[in-house]
Parts: sequence; C-alpha cells; structure tokens
Amino acid sequence: MSLAQELQVIKDKSAENIPKDKLEIMLGSTEALLKANLSDKALKTGDKLPDFSLSNAHGKTETLSEHLDKGTVVISFYRGGWCPYCNIELKALQAVLPEIKAKGANLIAITPETPDNSLTTSEKNELGFSILSDIGNTVAKKMGLVFQMPEPLREVYHAFSIDVPKHNGDTAYELPMPATYVVAQDGTITYAFVPEDYTERAEPKAILDALS
Repeated sequence: MSLAQELQVIKDKSAENIPKDKLEIMLGSTEALLKANLSDKALKTGDKLPDFSLSNAHGKTETLSEHLDKGTVVISFYRGGWCPYCNIELKALQAVLPEIKAKGANLIAITPETPDNSLTTSEKNELGFSILSDIGNTVAKKMGLVFQMPEPLREVYHAFSIDVPKHNGDTAYELPMPATYVVAQDGTITYAFVPEDYTERAEPKAILDALS
C-alpha cells in the first residue's frame, strides 16, 4: 500500500466518524488555503535554503549546514505528534530511511512542537532520524510554509482535545504546511512537495527518485 493509500484510509474514516459540522469547518479551512495558493509563496525547486539552527528532541542544537556537510538532506515538515497523518508519514519515512542513507543522503523532520513533545513522537514511532523543534515556526516562516489556524478550526481542535498551544509552547495557533524538500549540498532545493492540504504527503518513492 502506498503512503497516499494509507492516508486515504484515515481520511475516509475521519469523514465517517467526525461530526458533519466539524468536518465542514475542517474542509473549509483547507479549501481556504488552497484558494489562497499558499504554496506559491513557499520556497521551490531551484531556490537556495539558508542555514538554520534548531534543537533536536534531546535539546541538542543541530544545523542544516552540518547535515549538508555529510551529503544531500531530505527535510520533512510535520504539524505535530497529535496529527494521525503526520504519524503515518513519519513511519513511512522511517521505513525507507535505509534506502535514503544508501543514496548518501540524510533525513531530518521539523515540527513546531517543543522538544519534549517531539521526543514523545520519536519514541512512539521508533524513529531513527532527527526531529528538530522549530519553536515559533521561525524556519518554516522563512520558507513560506506557515498559516494561522482560523478561530472556528481552533474550536474544533479543542473539541478533539488537541491543544496546539500546549504542544507548540506558544499561543500563535500557527502550523506549517506538511512540506518535503530535498536539498543538495550547496543548499539548492532539488525537490519540493508543498501541499496546502494536510492529508497529502510526499510519496517515499518520489523522494527516493529525487535522490537518484
């Protein structure tokens, strides 16, 4: 089963189980992002990605440049460990991690969640790659990936007991689009997948093809 098929299963179940009024708010919020063409403002293939420094799940600082010194870097942005689509994607990336490394590349994931929360996500999914905490979405904003959750959507998340401020350590209610990038050693983006729809993620095969 492809990642897209796995995600579709979750999407179908959600459509069945989420109350209609809440589902309409969620779908409407995604539609608004699509109409705004938010991804058009994000960094694309051919752009240069500036260096950044972020803390990993264990509180240690990692920089993009130190990863690029070792080879090509795959970067996956995800919303949080509370998101089922994110967890499925992270597991799919873990499954192809040996193939990514075999191609001389490294993989890192970036989330607005605090290190404590990203550590929980890493342990739960038994991940063998770094998760970096982009507190305040500082890096994601520079890349044009961030949007603010509208008030009705915040209320829906509260109804599901998803406390985004608690997870992110701030009250901005901002999340990144679930983008995936492949970055060459000189910092040039050679592959970019930037969906406004959070139920869509880059296929591992497409990432591996981009590394070939």
